[in-house]
Amino acid sequence: MDRVGFAATVRLALRAPPRNFSESSISSATRDRPHPVSVGVNWRRCGGRNGVLRLANSMSSTGKVHHDTSASDGTAVAQQPRFQRLTDPQSQVLNTTQVFIFDCDGVIWRGDRLIDRVPQVLDYLRAQGKRCFFVTNNSTKSRAGYVKKFTSLGLNAEASEIFSSSFAAAAYLDSKNFQATGKKVYVIGEAGIGEELDLLGIPHIGGPADKDKSPRMGPGDKMEVDPDVGAVVVGFDRYFNYYKAQYANLCIRELGAEFIATNTDAVTHLTDAQEWAGNGTMVGAIRGCTQREPTVVGKPSPLMIDYMAHKYGIPKQEICIVGDRLDTDVLFGKSNGTRAILCLSGVTTEQHMRGQSQVVPDYFCDSIADFMTPE
Repeated sequence: MDRVGFAATVRLALRAPPRNFSESSISSATRDRPHPVSVGVNWRRCGGRNGVLRLANSMSSTGKVHHDTSASDGTAVAQQPRFQRLTDPQSQVLNTTQVFIFDCDGVIWRGDRLIDRVPQVLDYLRAQGKRCFFVTNNSTKSRAGYVKKFTSLGLNAEASEIFSSSFAAAAYLDSKNFQATGKKVYVIGEAGIGEELDLLGIPHIGGPADKDKSPRMGPGDKMEVDPDVGAVVVGFDRYFNYYKAQYANLCIRELGAEFIATNTDAVTHLTDAQEWAGNGTMVGAIRGCTQREPTVVGKPSPLMIDYMAHKYGIPKQEICIVGDRLDTDVLFGKSNGTRAILCLSGVTTEQHMRGQSQVVPDYFCDSIADFMTPE
């Protein structure tokens, strides 16, 4: 892993650059001052979230803005359907795409069940010389943990092909040289975050160790926190409790620790039978008590796309994001200059897709089985 290149990418991707920006003009103080994630554009000048969504939807995978056109006699020119189904994958996507970045939950698997024909599709794409990467906002596992899951489902994937939000959180802190501060990270989350922090030598507390703790709340009681906590990372946590919420609250409000979220997904797949409350639940609790906005390192943050494009020298217009969520996966691609395909095998239904107008994929399909050209 090219840590120097990744660190430079993270610094630029996760901060809104100042006016008259140049790399040489960034002081150490500027590097250490977090800014809200702006998915590659100036958030306020574009009119906030809705403005960014409008800009993303007006852009092609080449980054050019589409404009309405009309014939010389004033009649309207026929436009492509707003939502296009993937019907001819070879000509629509495969011929001009070198890298596929797949979401995992809802695209590759649901819970612990592999989605139909996924192994055949991945073999088919690799046989055509395509690179396949896997990006997940689920922070419960490290990259090594995800390799084990891929293997258990009969899929071949190397750690270098997997980008989890647990890794993104650790890489973000590493890019800031957090280790040199002598501070610790307080973790709300499961084992994956701690494992990735350990790999980069970043000290941490909390996580699974706090799952059974509860604060004392008798007369005169107050919670004491480690004064050396410099960051709080909030990831998905099935054992989230009031102790963790208060600990994070005190670290952020009283110690000035940076608030980092692996993602803000509303729901997640824990089983294939229903949707479950996602990490937005935990992040929302900490946002509510601290009145602070987090730095979000998972999708739709641009850092992982920027890193892949830089590391492998691949133009973004030759990258295609494949996911089951409009507000993370499709926005992840559309706002970062790549193609985006929505799979209806996860949380988004065709009715929901057509019922909204903020995020429009380049194509949609029932599942990635539709990527294979019929024989």
